[in-house]
Amino acid sequence: MNLNIADWMMSLGGGLLIGLASTLYLLSNGRIARISGLLGGALGQGPNRFLGERFAFFVGLIGAPFVWISLTHVPAITVATSPAILILAGLLVGFGTQMGSGCTSGHGVCGLSRFSPRSAAAVAVFMAVGVLTVTLGRHVIGGL
Repeated sequence: MNLNIADWMMSLGGGLLIGLASTLYLLSNGRIARISGLLGGALGQGPNRFLGERFAFFVGLIGAPFVWISLTHVPAITVATSPAILILAGLLVGFGTQMGSGCTSGHGVCGLSRFSPRSAAAVAVFMAVGVLTVTLGRHVIGGL
């Protein structure tokens, strides 16, 4: 895999924007940006007083890729797995965020930046499970 300077700069820029957005969300709302918690709240699992902010967060989360696509050339994306595997993976991620009381954005981006030991443990677990899943899927089972 060749990683040219443009790819490196876009990755760095994306990471900085995620960090900036998380920081601004914390400073303006007094709470961390955690996508699974915000989604759960927007679907009625929490206080209604934050509904407008949750809606705005998701408009930005869903709309930003469309803005990016309109501004730059995006390479073709191919998905080499079955829709059933993708659906199963999505359901397992949803189950994991409920079981772990948070998602990668809450634990990985916001929790680690606050030096939360609980988030460090959660990140270690989901990274290890991710590595194990890819290893099993590509090298043991093959072709997932």
